[in-house]
Amino acid sequence: MSARDALVPLRQMRDAARRALEIARSLSRADLRPDQVETLALTRLLEVLGEAARRVPSTVRDENPTIPWRQITGTRDRLIHGYDRVDLDILWTILQDQLPPLVEQLDAIVDRSEPC
Repeated sequence: MSARDALVPLRQMRDAARRALEIARSLSRADLRPDQVETLALTRLLEVLGEAARRVPSTVRDENPTIPWRQITGTRDRLIHGYDRVDLDILWTILQDQLPPLVEQLDAIVDRSEPC
């Protein structure tokens, strides 16, 4: 896989995380309810984030050990298979505490990998 091809899932991860943060910015924890469109959108974006993380080549994952790859893909698995048991407190914690630094890390990886 070329370096350019490896950037595709990294950009997908970054884009999904950015979009989730954009949606969450206008919400409070109390706004998250299982039947809300925003909650469904946020859940889907985290699923996409996890699926894209799974597609990042192992060499890139190994070069970036500070990114919690297994937790990201594991969250995707829990959301997909436990769609009827999504813990909204955990979802909120991910949005507030974990996505902002992840976006920064992904920005740095993509920026240094972009062809000049």
